[in-house]
Amino acid sequence: MSSPVINKLVVIGLGLIGGSLAKAARERQLCTEVIGVSRSQQVCDRALETAVADRAVTSLADIAGELAAGDVLVIAVPTLAVAKVMAEVSQIVSDQVTITDVASVKGSVVADATRIYGQLPSQFVPGHPIAGGENSGIEAVNSQLFENHKVILTPSDSTGEQHLQRIVQLWQGAGATTEQMSVAEHDEVLAATSHLPHMLAFLLVDTLAGMRDNREIFRYAAGGFRDFTRIAGSDPVMWHDIAQANRGALVSTIDHLMGNLAEMRQAIDAGDSEYLLGVFTRAREARNHFTKMLEMKAYMEPESDNNVIFTVQPGGAVNGTVRVPGDKSISHRSIMLGSLAEGVTEVTGFLEGEDSLATLQAFRDMGVVIEGPTNQGGGDGQGNGRVTIHGVGLHGLKQPAGPLYLGNSGTSMRLLSGLLAGQAFDTELTGDHSLSGRPMNRVAEPLRTMGARIETAENGRPPLRIKGGSHLKAIDYKLPMASAQVKSCVLLAGLYAQGETRTTEPAPTRDHTERMLSGFGYPVERDGASATVRSGGKISATTIDVPADISSATFFMVAAAIAPGSDITLQHVGINPTRIGVINILRLMGANIDLHNEREIGGEPVADIRVRYAPLKGIAIPEDQVPLAIDEFPALFVAAACAEGQTVLTGAEELRVKESDRIQAMADGLQILGVDAQPTADGMIINGGDSGCGKIGSGEVESCDDHRIAMAFAVAGLRATGPVRINNCNNVATSFPGFVELAQKTGIQVTEDRTR
Repeated sequence: MSSPVINKLVVIGLGLIGGSLAKAARERQLCTEVIGVSRSQQVCDRALETAVADRAVTSLADIAGELAAGDVLVIAVPTLAVAKVMAEVSQIVSDQVTITDVASVKGSVVADATRIYGQLPSQFVPGHPIAGGENSGIEAVNSQLFENHKVILTPSDSTGEQHLQRIVQLWQGAGATTEQMSVAEHDEVLAATSHLPHMLAFLLVDTLAGMRDNREIFRYAAGGFRDFTRIAGSDPVMWHDIAQANRGALVSTIDHLMGNLAEMRQAIDAGDSEYLLGVFTRAREARNHFTKMLEMKAYMEPESDNNVIFTVQPGGAVNGTVRVPGDKSISHRSIMLGSLAEGVTEVTGFLEGEDSLATLQAFRDMGVVIEGPTNQGGGDGQGNGRVTIHGVGLHGLKQPAGPLYLGNSGTSMRLLSGLLAGQAFDTELTGDHSLSGRPMNRVAEPLRTMGARIETAENGRPPLRIKGGSHLKAIDYKLPMASAQVKSCVLLAGLYAQGETRTTEPAPTRDHTERMLSGFGYPVERDGASATVRSGGKISATTIDVPADISSATFFMVAAAIAPGSDITLQHVGINPTRIGVINILRLMGANIDLHNEREIGGEPVADIRVRYAPLKGIAIPEDQVPLAIDEFPALFVAAACAEGQTVLTGAEELRVKESDRIQAMADGLQILGVDAQPTADGMIINGGDSGCGKIGSGEVESCDDHRIAMAFAVAGLRATGPVRINNCNNVATSFPGFVELAQKTGIQVTEDRTR
């Protein structure tokens, strides 16, 4: 460091924590001098021998007169010994010296400090490093102990800012990160996450040691037992003190656990497999889920430190029979309606992507037992994407223990708000930083009209707080704008509303909710632009094979349409009439597309789509097809670049407010590759090759962190004259798992590189 963050550092207690902090400060030059204090001369001598301290004394009184402003004193003794040390400190240490501690319990320490000083002194910054090990004493000292660990500080209103900042700098200099919380919250959290596990480990080992044949029990104990009971080797005195000092929070946590343990015992004795499966699946998923929620991260967050680059070699054709990942919209709804069904719903082809995983976790948090997903290839028809949902019925959801964290999924939040408006319990819906900035009044307002009590943050942003116990009434809602999410939200709330709920939309939108409700046996009346549901029905479990996503299939459809020699069949693709604009547009351009094996699965029409190469021609894209293909235009722009003549798109201004400005992003990239592409306010004009051979050259383009832009330019490489390099393709993996591997399998010469 350029200069020490503090002057003298005095550490009272040279065990694992105190000694490790002293040594870290000395090695990293965080202070001008490190002075250790221990009642044992032997420990003092060892501290000097092992370079833990510059000086070591057996009495604080020996050095107290030296201490002044800019110095820090750390009390690193067992919890119940803190009061005695602090009483001595209060008598002989200047009120200009910054004081902190490392005790695992903060309530008792703060109470002692207040009693000793008459009030909580401004120089005192209570602290607790979340680090340690089963070994103790000066021989266990490790100067790297705090690297990438958290230190919780619990300052009060009376804590001096300069003292607080000094302690923050000390711990950060030792490699830790600091967080602040209240004393009460700290003790409750630590009782559950640290103190209780130690109590259980001590008790388990003590119990087994007292059983007959204990030698055989320990002889054959496997790795899980050793890992869990490792902490039973910790310092008994320290944990005795912690149990005494934090008895209130610890007893409350133990009582809660004992209730659940009694339920588990009963379930094991009764052979209640559903209860056991629920506990085990929820617990397994919770470990990852809570980490993401607390850090407000996406469920499948891309590797932000890496720039994923696609490089496509020119030429080639696509051939074969493949299945692309499952449809995200239908994956969402399969979890929602399967959870509210009576019976067990089997789902295959589920898309294990960012948004649909958010929906799945939300229903787990509301007590639904969900097995899976078992997905090793994005749901490719080989047994992947399998989810088993043990439905609880329309009124069987339970109040979640905390907010439902939905990552980056606006669909999850908007559709869930409709379902939750009719529940008997309160809920709060939160998301990551991106979702927290999106407007939710478009669903909150019609739900309030139905009688729901919903609070939002400023300007209608998340979090959404939904009060339970509302008696919803049916409405006849005319949507002010075309939105499948708003329509679905109102219809799902209608399942709980008294009377007949009707929605009427100004233009056609996706009708997956209406179709899937019917597939689950719930009556839905449809009349042109209107859809109607009544409460009082029943959702019955079914089997769903989620159709392959037509948006994902589009990239391979366009690839076959532009590359001579191509012949590809895409299996089990959803061909919902509200989604088939891409098929209609490509056919108008002259593409050779056939639909085979047309059928209906869970209310959704599906088919196998065969595409063979045929020369394309430019067209004026009919505006009535635009909303039916809004997500597919990045790939369609590539088809237009390879078509003979001019292609004109109008009426697609929505493309400018997707994950990127897709009109500008595609125009910029196509121009870099030598294509005559002119963006307009609501579309694009593309002049393709004079003879249908295209004019795509070589170059480096930007995806603008948009997965559809990245995949569209990967397809363009089939007709390029040289390599095409595509930057920032990180997000492709979260929306189309296995894209690169599947593209390579069909004949696209794309590779993936990661650079920092």
